[in-house]
Amino acid sequence: MSDRHHANANANAHGHDHDHDHHPDVPDCVGRLRAALEANGITLPSLGVDLPTFAGGWSTPLVALGNCNAETAQRLTEALVRAAIR
Repeated sequence: MSDRHHANANANAHGHDHDHDHHPDVPDCVGRLRAALEANGITLPSLGVDLPTFAGGWSTPLVALGNCNAETAQRLTEALVRAAIR
């Protein structure tokens, strides 16, 4: 096994792959989530792509939801409950 192949196999075993295409769908996912939240009157100011996992070669980059105040959390809860009972 070549050193490069061994390094990639090791990286994959630990949840990241340095040969991936940086998941261009992740920023689109964040945009769609932001739009869906806004359609329900909800803004998560810190919503975005988690840059360390996106740039660091993780096979599944994370979406950072961030913090929100209690009023925003309540609106988010209400929107999820409405969606669940549809």
